[in-house]
Amino acid sequence: MRITVLLPGTLREKAGGEAKLDVEVGEPATLGALLDALAERYPALERRLRDEQARLRRYVNFYVDGEECRRREGTETPLRADAEVQIIPSVAGG
Repeated sequence: MRITVLLPGTLREKAGGEAKLDVEVGEPATLGALLDALAERYPALERRLRDEQARLRRYVNFYVDGEECRRREGTETPLRADAEVQIIPSVAGG
């Protein structure tokens, strides 16, 4: 099933400069399976999204069809066909 991933400017360099990625994910399609597929294609991007234990990095937000995944099932959040996943690193400063 095809999933669309939207990347902000700060992560695009890790994905060949692309802002939008179409990723094929097998069944069952979950956020974790999508991140596994991204890791195969873009290892440098993987290091920015998950830690060494494959947990979501604390300061990166993942939205599945507009809903933050941590309010759902984290990496086990199911994805529907043609879902849209937006990845947004937190910004801090002052």
